[in-house]
Amino acid sequence: MPEVSATEAARNFADLLDAVEHRGAEYTIVRRGKVVAHLEPVTTGKGSQVKQMLTRHGRDAEWTRDLEALRELLVVEDRR
Repeated sequence: MPEVSATEAARNFADLLDAVEHRGAEYTIVRRGKVVAHLEPVTTGKGSQVKQMLTRHGRDAEWTRDLEALRELLVVEDRR
């Protein structure tokens, strides 16, 4: 993935987007020597891919507990 400085990316943003959109190009954006972003085409997921990913990673019991804890923190506003 070619590196592009943040300054160069800002100056040529439309060209970079065109390359990503039409040619599938990918870029690494660097600022002061540090990688700050990756510019790449958006991939569209398919149900079968999601199913494979979920099968590969298995169930996470902690996720359920985390979700329950988050639900307890929610405040429902009465907008009557």
